[in-house]
Amino acid sequence: MIRLVDLLNEIDLPKNKWIDLSNEEKKEAKEVLFKLIDDAYASIGGHPNYNSPEDIVGSEGDAHYVVIDLDEDPEIDAVVTFKDKSAGKKYASIGHDGSKTAKSQSINKIATDLKSQGFFIEVSGVLTDIMKAKGVPQVTDPEVIKQILKGKAIEMNDDGTYKRKIGGKLFTKSLFGNPFV
Repeated sequence: MIRLVDLLNEIDLPKNKWIDLSNEEKKEAKEVLFKLIDDAYASIGGHPNYNSPEDIVGSEGDAHYVVIDLDEDPEIDAVVTFKDKSAGKKYASIGHDGSKTAKSQSINKIATDLKSQGFFIEVSGVLTDIMKAKGVPQVTDPEVIKQILKGKAIEMNDDGTYKRKIGGKLFTKSLFGNPFV
């Protein structure tokens, strides 16, 4: 079995720089990536699309896994994932080692990207408030939301949020960013 240190030496992960992993690197780092994502979503019962490390290369294998090393050890400290969609790059999840720096860097990367054309995200809970506080534009037009999420069963709320099922669970979501429409 390959050790993480060996993998990171092979990847040659620079400090304090976001790197989009190749498919081979995702495969080699799937255990670490899953742990980071699982830890980030532990307080809400886990991420509905990540049930095991195999999801990194399986059901969620089409996602980009962008990682960063923020401290003195050679390990990945944070990951953000996005998928290429017709409306642009849709952020799908975050993961971190639990450190304040890793949490902050993950959120800041996403918030910065979302202010650029072609990036968007669906969020719920506290992330809704964080995106608003960081000045990320919220998409509230029901027709635009339906166009972005075409094929998804959604129920619009009066406040620009909507309900939809993800992984068999019902969530109230908000759409943020600057998707192509």
